[in-house]
Amino acid sequence: MKSTSKNHASTPSRKLAILAFVTLDGVMQAPSSPQEDTTGGFMRGGWANDYWAEVMEQAQREAMSEPYDMLFGRKTYEMFAPHWSTASTDDPLATMMNNAQKYVVSTQDLDLTWQNSGLIYGDVCSKIKTLKQQPGNLIQVHGSCNLIQTLLKHDLIDEFRLWTFPVILGQGKRLFGEGVIPQNLTLTKSDTTKNGVTMGIYRRQ
Repeated sequence: MKSTSKNHASTPSRKLAILAFVTLDGVMQAPSSPQEDTTGGFMRGGWANDYWAEVMEQAQREAMSEPYDMLFGRKTYEMFAPHWSTASTDDPLATMMNNAQKYVVSTQDLDLTWQNSGLIYGDVCSKIKTLKQQPGNLIQVHGSCNLIQTLLKHDLIDEFRLWTFPVILGQGKRLFGEGVIPQNLTLTKSDTTKNGVTMGIYRRQ
């Protein structure tokens, strides 16, 4: 008897990656300026400034050259939006970021003036899981330390795109906080800039 069952293709899914700049002791708070994030009395913001040029060139090439959507925490979104939404259209990176779909996690209403931005609230983890199950571009998290802690605790990260700076701070928000699920990762690519910043791209096994 011939089988009448049909094979159904599985629902396409997409990965979620974080892009983070960290010190040797794991701090990712306020890499670009002293005013970026002073939570907890943090006074050492701007620790990455001496390394930016080479790092950003590499980060754009290795992690920001293919189309992607972006997932932000509220504070990071509010920092990115004014700059990139008004950046020159001659900047390929600005064009890519402006065209990308942007998801913003927040417990409060926001004025989402940056094009292609939408709010995620309520059961955030469930909604992010739903996003991952949909077809589309890679979802990439930029900065957003507090959001990353939630993603780590709920095992929602598929790839870690990390740039480790030869800096030790001794204080500040760390990439891997309490409650992280233990796991082994596979290093898929690594490189080092001339000024000593190490890139490591890791995927979950």
